[in-house]
Amino acid sequence: MNPLRLAAAMALCSSSVLAVCAEPAPHHLRVSANHRFLVRADGRPFFYLGDTAWELFHRLDRDEADRYLLDRARKGFTVIQAVALAELDGLNAPNTYGFRPLVDQNPARPAVREGPDNDYWDHVDDIVDRANALGLVVGLLPTWGDKWMKAWGVGPEIFTPENARIYGEWIGHRYRDKAIIWILGGDRWIETDTQRAIITAMGEGLRAGDGGAHLITFHPSGGKGSSLWFQDAPWLDFNLRQNGHTADYTGYAQTLVDYERTPDKPVIDGEPLYEDHPVAFNAREFGYSVAADVRRPLYWDLFNGACGHTYGHHSVWQMYAPGRDPVNAPLMPWQEALGAPGAGQMQFARWLLESRPFLTRIPDPELLVEGDPASAWPGAGRYRFVATRDEAGSYAMVYVPVGRTFEVRTGRLSGSTLRGWWFNPRDGSAQPIGEFPKTEVRTFVSPTRGELLDWVLVLDDVAAHFPPPGIRLCEP
Repeated sequence: MNPLRLAAAMALCSSSVLAVCAEPAPHHLRVSANHRFLVRADGRPFFYLGDTAWELFHRLDRDEADRYLLDRARKGFTVIQAVALAELDGLNAPNTYGFRPLVDQNPARPAVREGPDNDYWDHVDDIVDRANALGLVVGLLPTWGDKWMKAWGVGPEIFTPENARIYGEWIGHRYRDKAIIWILGGDRWIETDTQRAIITAMGEGLRAGDGGAHLITFHPSGGKGSSLWFQDAPWLDFNLRQNGHTADYTGYAQTLVDYERTPDKPVIDGEPLYEDHPVAFNAREFGYSVAADVRRPLYWDLFNGACGHTYGHHSVWQMYAPGRDPVNAPLMPWQEALGAPGAGQMQFARWLLESRPFLTRIPDPELLVEGDPASAWPGAGRYRFVATRDEAGSYAMVYVPVGRTFEVRTGRLSGSTLRGWWFNPRDGSAQPIGEFPKTEVRTFVSPTRGELLDWVLVLDDVAAHFPPPGIRLCEP
């Protein structure tokens, strides 16, 4: 990265436009001792709050990338998911500076030239440096899936196990000193032994190239998880799901299924329903998603055991702008989409969970007393209630997607006196319920009724002396 631009990035990072508690991007993440979370090198929790920017390297110039990254840093994101060999004709259509990534579409021959700012990979370097300077880790996909198997999207199929390892080692070495998480796959499933061998070889190449410095996962196709093929793979550090672009709970329940697999591995939903996306790819029947539709998967996933979450906007992933071929009818240019309300609301879940002990949190469906009928609560469809708690019972949280009376087994918490709060996932505020003696079961009803007016019930053991939920140790 140009030293002047890097200095400017660092100045922005330390200025009042970002939270004063923003930390440098962690270059070395690892899996926690209990195999459920991601942590920094010193053992402190790392909340994976990702944003989907698949075409970032391919379609944006540096000024545009600056605008995008600064917006996401301001909104509390910690990971930016982007693709080196991009989906939208990334081998043939040059980036904004006229560069292509490979020589003769050969993964063993990356198109690199001596000197700065004069090839495709220099542009990738610059954006990675800019992201890292703003405290953002890059979830870097070495390639989109249609480059290693024929499927929808623009190919061609260029990888073999042999050149996948060469390319993996090259790109791993190039970014070994950056704040990176490697994401293999690229929205594809494994159908043949050759495809499995390509992914395995690329993962082994990455390990050799970066010396094991960075975590590795796999981005599958819709409704599937990396565990389906690679649960026991030594290179797979955590499971990543694509629960898909549906609005109902059924698909997101699979996060808990992956959480309960052995061997224990952290799990993240790396691609849920995007904001302003045709629901289930069928806008004519189901319309486009809104902020409430993306908040529900956020809490469904987190309270079902996910160690983080990824947000996406349908215009932003493809960096849509007038004059570009749209994919699945985006509603607005990417610049306008940056301000979509759901994007700003993701951070509130992060602040909520970071205001309580983080590495001891577990999913606990048994906190909820089953209603009569059960479809009332825990509920079904878009109205599923989910619950999580500290393993010792010092706190519990219940996501309430719709205003409705429900019952909680408060006896599962520690202490003799509880303090209750209603946390607002739309604006990050909290209002106290008060203190009350612990009983085996207690009835609650959220402050407002209505299907778009979701809430989080927070229950604390008074003896734990927790602050109001969502309180950060430092403020913007």
